[in-house]
Amino acid sequence: MPKAFIGLGSNEGEPVANLTGALRALDNTAGIKVIAVSSLYLTEPVGYENQLWFHNCVAEIETKLPPTRLLQVLQGIENSLGRVRTVRWGPRTVDLDILLYDRVQIDSEKLVIPHPRMTERAFVMVPLAEIAGEELFTDGRTLNEIRSLLGNNQRYSCIPQKIW
Repeated sequence: MPKAFIGLGSNEGEPVANLTGALRALDNTAGIKVIAVSSLYLTEPVGYENQLWFHNCVAEIETKLPPTRLLQVLQGIENSLGRVRTVRWGPRTVDLDILLYDRVQIDSEKLVIPHPRMTERAFVMVPLAEIAGEELFTDGRTLNEIRSLLGNNQRYSCIPQKIW
């Protein structure tokens, strides 16, 4: 069964409850099984900075769904948890992104896999490295190689809490 990694973030309402609800909804979806979830990380916002810091984590899933159907499921979960798309990179109740889907590469108007800019963002790469270890990207680099390139350009801290 294909394996995918999903990035989760929240900074509105009750972020931990939002992320837990999203994980529960994912795991309760036919054709999806949550395998592992990273620790929670508190991270400064990127882009639109006049907002609260985000709670972030990454989930590893197994799925029978093709990437485009998985994207539809993620967007449905976001909507069910009150996600409103107003300000680009702005505050949100929950944000779910497909980071990696097996070794698939997609570059379409609706979906890009691997997720664009993810290797530039510590709030994605640090929790991803925590659960994926030395999983290779399609270009042959490991997560730890990419993580080391990030340096300290973004502030984050691990919240010693597992939510799954």
